[in-house]
Amino acid sequence: MMEAIRGFWVASATPLAMDGNVDAAKLAAHIKNLFGKSVDGVVLFGTTGEGTSFNVTERVATVEALLKAGVPAERIGIGGGFPAISDSTALTRAALGLGLRHVLYLPPYFDRSVTPAGIEDAFAAIIDAVSDDRLRAYLYHIPQISGVAIPTTVAASLRKRYGKVVAGLKDSSGDFKQFQAFRAAAPELAITVGNETDIARAIAGGGAGTICGMANIAPELVKAMIDGKDVEARLQAAVDIVVKSPSFLPTLKAILAAQIGDAAWLRVRPPLRALSDGAALKAKLDELTSPVIA
Repeated sequence: MMEAIRGFWVASATPLAMDGNVDAAKLAAHIKNLFGKSVDGVVLFGTTGEGTSFNVTERVATVEALLKAGVPAERIGIGGGFPAISDSTALTRAALGLGLRHVLYLPPYFDRSVTPAGIEDAFAAIIDAVSDDRLRAYLYHIPQISGVAIPTTVAASLRKRYGKVVAGLKDSSGDFKQFQAFRAAAPELAITVGNETDIARAIAGGGAGTICGMANIAPELVKAMIDGKDVEARLQAAVDIVVKSPSFLPTLKAILAAQIGDAAWLRVRPPLRALSDGAALKAKLDELTSPVIA
């Protein structure tokens, strides 16, 4: 039984049908393809999965469909961050009931004046309401997007209060000093990084691995980074293709659509706007990922 997310996990993109609902069949095929490329697990409905655009019912229905398609529950994590604590609680209970254990929580992300004590209260309210030792909770630190940072003192305090139930933390700040600060404050937490070019140094510094978005489109390159190969410059160039575009998620999905040969992957939920084509972006990425890294 996996006590914490470790190794190579992907923050999965979410394919959409013409009506805007999740295309679970395409998502299952994408996940199984990733599993064939040394990926250990996937996290659904995070930042890369347009998570804040999907409600509790949609997230649960997607998990149910994936399980029916043969995706193992132990290899699925799910984003459980909502502005309403009751929604996070409901999603968590449903996920546990389906056999999932790994749930990632954003801090409260509307009130930017919230105090560290208030942030801890919000996380604690979810854990207390769920009250289930099967849960493995992960704090999701991405302040450049959420607008609210998770203080290292809060991470350490929650681990002390709840033990292994607070299993880890995902640091997507892109600041390696922040990763080191979390490690120093809460060394028992399994800390993964979202910034792909930090993977090797994070693992060397006691990190648990990665949950990252670029693995949707360049899993071999990310795996090479995990394995300690000298690919940091290539991986950074690949990341730049996506993150330096006007809109990260439509760009990543456009590249994925071109790779798979399925324009349905271009679809995004409002307020995002889809790109018309990703062929030129795919060609740029191919130059960095080919030949396949041995």
